[in-house]
Amino acid sequence: MPVAVVLPRALYPYSRGSSTLHVDEPCASVAEALSLVGRRWPGVLDRVMTEQGAVREHVNVFVGEESIRFARGLATPIRDGDTIMLVAAVSGG
Repeated sequence: MPVAVVLPRALYPYSRGSSTLHVDEPCASVAEALSLVGRRWPGVLDRVMTEQGAVREHVNVFVGEESIRFARGLATPIRDGDTIMLVAAVSGG
């Protein structure tokens, strides 16, 4: 069962209009799943990760309902059928 990666609307142009990307290859962590996303949809990965391989500070990543910031970061484990959600941070004043 593939891992689903749900995108914010701002990334649709880089995913050929898709709101959800499916990673069919086996992957054990968020980092592996995002790497596989980057192979098929490099524009998505460029906007989510820095050149140093960290999640950009204005992007939040969740596995299910848990933020990876409070789990094991990019090493957060995933299983077949999990959903990774990419959410653009909102700020203002």
